[in-house]
Amino acid sequence: MEALVAGDLVKNLPFLACSILVLLGLYTVTFKRNLIKIVIGINVLEAGVNLFLITLAYRSGSTAPIFTLAPKGEEMSLPAPHALTLTSIVIGLAVTALMLSLAIFIFRHYGTLDAEKVNRLRG
Repeated sequence: MEALVAGDLVKNLPFLACSILVLLGLYTVTFKRNLIKIVIGINVLEAGVNLFLITLAYRSGSTAPIFTLAPKGEEMSLPAPHALTLTSIVIGLAVTALMLSLAIFIFRHYGTLDAEKVNRLRG
């Protein structure tokens, strides 16, 4: 078994950060009962997915695809993951605003942000 080279660890660091963010977001959404904490968990999960998409687009020594005067044969980074990430950020902002407005309505109606208490009061 080969030992990890420091360069390999640095190359895989963004993927490790993605994994940590996604797992932290999933933990928060799954095990927390406060609606605001659930919204924060979904945002952390979204940040992990966005970081993953940007990490996939990276090519070592590449130039941005918008640079049209690049010399022939020079490698360009992938533009599609950047566009998907930008779209994901915009959709995530709208979903976050909707979730927070729903949390405000739930608090005004039930007087609590605890999902378990809301479920009991509803039924």
